Amino acid sequence: MDFHKLLYTISEALATEDLVALKFLSLEHIPLRKQEGIRDPEALFLALEEKGMMEEDNLSFLKELLFRINRIDLLTDKLSSSREEMERELQIPGRAKVSQFRWVALYHIENITTDELKSLKFLLIKELPKCKLDNEMTLINVFIEMEKKGLLAEENLEILKTICEKIDKSLLKKIEEYELDRNAALRKVFTKLHFEIAEHKDLTAEQIRHTVHVYRNMDHHDRDCFVCCILSHGDKGIVFGTDGQETSIQELTTSFTGMNCPSLAGKPKVFFIQACQGDTFQKGVHIETDSSELDSSVEADARFQLECIPDEADFLLGMATMKDFVSYRSTTQGTWYIQSLCEHLEKSCPRGEDILSILTAVNREVSRKNDRLNQGKQMPQPSFTLRKKLIFPVN
Repeated sequence: MDFHKLLYTISEALATEDLVALKFLSLEHIPLRKQEGIRDPEALFLALEEKGMMEEDNLSFLKELLFRINRIDLLTDKLSSSREEMERELQIPGRAKVSQFRWVALYHIENITTDELKSLKFLLIKELPKCKLDNEMTLINVFIEMEKKGLLAEENLEILKTICEKIDKSLLKKIEEYELDRNAALRKVFTKLHFEIAEHKDLTAEQIRHTVHVYRNMDHHDRDCFVCCILSHGDKGIVFGTDGQETSIQELTTSFTGMNCPSLAGKPKVFFIQACQGDTFQKGVHIETDSSELDSSVEADARFQLECIPDEADFLLGMATMKDFVSYRSTTQGTWYIQSLCEHLEKSCPRGEDILSILTAVNREVSRKNDRLNQGKQMPQPSFTLRKKLIFPVN
């Protein structure tokens, strides 16, 4: 069947509630402001096609969407697939395109009862307009309104957790399990590297700046290194707080210059930022490969005493992606960058490898990953003013 005729046939078979669910599951790819004008499934499919999510020779995302909304009849009859095939397919790392945030933390709890949904709406009555909480509003509609108001995001689940705790403890448990998986890898690896760990979750932009101010004013004289990991949404040169307001990455890092934080002067200040830096999808290019590896040796550090060093010395900024581009997440294993970073730190630090060698390996691994059947790529970008090799000893 002709590709667009196939999309039209499927769209005609979808109900209104199916469209609501499809739009919700596609929010990472078609933002709210663009979804507002979409009134039927065919328009959504065309928007996804424009984004490169649906093509004649690539129907994987369409299959996943139909599977997620339990339209197995269409999956089988129109796309020659099955529930069992999709269950196997979506276990492959990087294959699923519906975010873990929507699927695990939100979509799974749509099975709440009518009475529980009424209770949830009642608990939101001070946060959302009354017209957005009428009897016709489904749970997904409520979630979308919460996102519009900045009350709900991947890094902002506190209000939802509070409500679920009052309605059904099992719903709260599902969300907490999701949060635990999201942060466990970083905590595990930096605990092994003997760092003191402190987590700050669901911060607004102002709270991010306040937290940085607190650490800037701490006495770090008895510490050897400072590491800050930020997992959030972002854009060019910024990260977003849970309130949707932005914070400059440069503002965060320069808080720890030698003048602003004297007790860290001469010591490594390391920032790992997992956040998109735009909405452009990075494409791959084909190159001829050589079996030999590049020489990875580096010149030994000069051993002499510096009486004065630049104010911006000894920084390392590890960005998940380059300026203007998106970063990717596996729904089963987390973000490509943080997943690879943790794995390489855990594997390479015991061998005494320095951080730049480790980040080069991370660059190589992440750059080899493919999204959308070999079309979408990601290139992390470290930048540094380190004056010496930085090695994290394990023992």
